[in-house]
Amino acid sequence: MRAVIRRNRQLVCDQIEALKPDTGQVLVRTLACGICGSDLHALHHMEHMIDLTRRAGGLTGDFDPTADTVFGHEFCAEILDHGAGTSGQLKAGARVVSIPATMTPAGGVEMLGFSNRLPGGFAEQMILSEALLLPVPNGLPTDKAALTEPFAVGAHTVAKARLDPDSVALVIGCGPVGLAVIAGLKARGHGPVIAADYSPRRRKAAEALGADAVIDPAVESPHARWEGFGVPTARAAQNMARMMGRNFGRPVVFECVGSPGVLQSLIEASPAGAQIVVAGVCMETDRIEPAIAITKEIELTFVFGYTPEEFAATLHDIAEGRIDVEGVVTGTVGLDGVAQAFKDLGDPEAHVKILVTP
Repeated sequence: MRAVIRRNRQLVCDQIEALKPDTGQVLVRTLACGICGSDLHALHHMEHMIDLTRRAGGLTGDFDPTADTVFGHEFCAEILDHGAGTSGQLKAGARVVSIPATMTPAGGVEMLGFSNRLPGGFAEQMILSEALLLPVPNGLPTDKAALTEPFAVGAHTVAKARLDPDSVALVIGCGPVGLAVIAGLKARGHGPVIAADYSPRRRKAAEALGADAVIDPAVESPHARWEGFGVPTARAAQNMARMMGRNFGRPVVFECVGSPGVLQSLIEASPAGAQIVVAGVCMETDRIEPAIAITKEIELTFVFGYTPEEFAATLHDIAEGRIDVEGVVTGTVGLDGVAQAFKDLGDPEAHVKILVTP
């Protein structure tokens, strides 16, 4: 079968071995799979990514980042066949989503998109674990179901934030992660939400997902809006407000950029007592000045991934309209178009999200 393979830091469309489901597994046909920002980075920097992940204790096993790998972990698929030991509760033809991990009979786990043994969603077929399958609710289009995984990241990020009923949230960076955070905030009834990005297209997407104020940082500092939403920024002003009996929610900043220097700039500019939730994955050594964070009592929270419960809840939030992903997908390509799509996604004005439809 055909797949797009990362080989020698290039993407090539080639034939790979046919798949057969093992015990507890199902064979599926990939219907749609999103291209993630981590895919873009992994194309050229997979070895560094895996080294950092292993140092963090987040990856075990013998995955070889220099060997052939089929990316793709944001997918919706159709069941084709069942392996031994499966219940068959979900029949052939059923559309499903799954956390991108496949359990093996030997007790191991293959992380789809980062596996040498099993292909991810940039292949015509995949092997999934029956126990992890979630049926796509009737009527939910495939392209929207395929967004479950990236929007689950936003749900997890919001769950890690210590938001008060009166909290004001600021989302820095409106790429896919930032958009998922905005959606997660609004789905849980939080607001106001301020969103900031240099890209007009991304700002438009943030507005469509419910951001209450959308700011171009080239024109205005997003931190200029705190006072207008009732949040004093200086410690002295906060103490004075409390002495006068005025309550205000904890300011929460979501860092969704992941570039060196951003975290330090937020430590300096955020209100005293703010929580900064770091969802942007900076792959380089960065520098912060802890004394400033200490003096302002800034709280740093680092987040990654999601829980199975958050993944399932996100699917239903999308299906029931609490998260409206209409317009998030701005392009689709077949397997032959994946390499060009990776290049196109380097321009934030070209696309928000591209789906691969093998």
